[in-house]
Amino acid sequence: MNRIRYSLPLLAGLLLSGEAHASRSALWPGFVSYGSQNEQVREIRFAEDTRAIVLAPAADRIDPDLPILLILYATPNGNTAEQTLGYQLKEGMDWHFDIQHAAAQWRQFASLETERTIVLACVQANCLSWPSWKSQRTNGPQTIRQMVDSLAASLPSDVVRIALTAHSGGGSFLFGYLDADEEIPGTIERIAFLDANYGFDAAQHHGDKLHHWLESDPTHHLVVLAYDDREIELNGKKVVSPTGGTFRATQRMLEDLKTKFAIDESARVEFKRSEGLDGQFTALVHPNPDNLILHTRLVGEMNGLLAALTIGTANAATWGDLASPRTYKTWIEEQPLLPANWQGVAPAVQPRRVGASSGTAIVQTLLDVDRAQGESILAEEILQGNLPDWWRSFEKISAEIQNDSGESHQIVYRVSPDYLAVGGDEDSVRVPLTPHAAQFLADMLGCVLPTRKMVDDINTAARVKLKPLPLTEDRESWATFCQHNQLIQDQLPNDAPGKITSGIKKDVVVTKELVNRPGHVAIYGWHRLDGNPIQPLTTVHVDWYVDYSHGIRLIDQWAEVDGEPMRIEDVLRDEMLCKLLSDEGPLSQTKYQSFKKEKE
Repeated sequence: MNRIRYSLPLLAGLLLSGEAHASRSALWPGFVSYGSQNEQVREIRFAEDTRAIVLAPAADRIDPDLPILLILYATPNGNTAEQTLGYQLKEGMDWHFDIQHAAAQWRQFASLETERTIVLACVQANCLSWPSWKSQRTNGPQTIRQMVDSLAASLPSDVVRIALTAHSGGGSFLFGYLDADEEIPGTIERIAFLDANYGFDAAQHHGDKLHHWLESDPTHHLVVLAYDDREIELNGKKVVSPTGGTFRATQRMLEDLKTKFAIDESARVEFKRSEGLDGQFTALVHPNPDNLILHTRLVGEMNGLLAALTIGTANAATWGDLASPRTYKTWIEEQPLLPANWQGVAPAVQPRRVGASSGTAIVQTLLDVDRAQGESILAEEILQGNLPDWWRSFEKISAEIQNDSGESHQIVYRVSPDYLAVGGDEDSVRVPLTPHAAQFLADMLGCVLPTRKMVDDINTAARVKLKPLPLTEDRESWATFCQHNQLIQDQLPNDAPGKITSGIKKDVVVTKELVNRPGHVAIYGWHRLDGNPIQPLTTVHVDWYVDYSHGIRLIDQWAEVDGEPMRIEDVLRDEMLCKLLSDEGPLSQTKYQSFKKEKE
């Protein structure tokens, strides 16, 4: 069985077990309804300074029995995910919203694919450059693989296939995915470089990996769209270097692939076509006799994404051609995808499947595996919805402060009633996790981790308070995790499930100290019945350490501040409002990040 790993390459396309499916009319977990077609949209903010906007068809238009094709589109340099997705250009708007229109092309493509549900995820580096983002991280490729596979795992289908697409600097995202492992998973159905293959490197075995992947399954397709950019100029100067540009990159790719399989070349209207493996590989290169800058026009004005998704399929000739004008104009939405005050829904967790394993049974499978593999198994189970129902009903916590002028400010936020557990209502086990595994699941479920002040406020508001029961032997074993969980269960009153419970674990928290102590975990709490914590705030442990006493309390990432929606991370960064959630002042780092910057 494929396993999700929070810090190693993930394997995509896992099969979600059981028979239960989401209702045809129900919004998917974590999504909100948007636009004239009532499409579903969700934003996911990852700890590693990346984000994704995910689009799915309207809930009442989805057949839950159909497989899903997830299209990953990596943004080009200098463009946000919103600009890449696009919407109707109006006076005063930034022109970047009207150049790629990935969302409109997705809609037109989805109208052609009737046998699958088509989902689009636009992935963005916060610095607006995937090459720059990747160059700063020793584990960039593994993080990219994690993003792709976790997005696939979070979707409610038994079968998820993936198309990896990118424009411009987004190609660095695709090559990062290739660099993360020796093989490309079989669930990757299509890889398309839209003027984005600059990073192709035979020495990195990119050609070998692509060749093996293509030959492993006749449904796999590799598509390259490019143009002759060798002589193009901007303001009287050549744009590309003597060795750079997409034309030369495509030639390097073709030269390498020609050593592995036969490639036929021919003219096709405006493009030179190179084709191999019975059409599984296709490269289209515009000769560009007028030396125009076709970099973005190739994608938006010339319907490049639509072409890349349909080349080699029965839909290739049904929608139009790789040429102007735009064929998707009627599919462009008039409003932006995410209104200024939109509010997501947490926890974004799937319904529990019929036949899902019990908590005890799952933990028993972890007794002979290492920590990383064990947390991978747990992450998979949790993303598949194997959580007790009583954990899903988050409870409200409120706090109030006065500023220097005497004005009051109030926050209301929602917290999980108990610590993260795997299994069902009748048999669940609270699972201590390393901070990066906890952060990964928090991100995917639309949540954050608490601060020290939040832990104190949660303890004050708790309706069930238990006496701490420390253990002293074999503190880091899965068996001790189960033993301590049973001690907690034996204390709980019958009406405890669903009520905020405290006094049973230390919390993994975020703190200002994480900036000065990278590679460490912060823990705090385990309050006694008198309200005093056993564990003061500490970052003494390295971030791979976890023992039976650690608990993962998740918080909805959205709160209400003075009646208005606001992200908790934004509250924590605010010089004044941070006091609602932090007794340490503002926090510049609100998440655990696993990457290490390269030495300069």
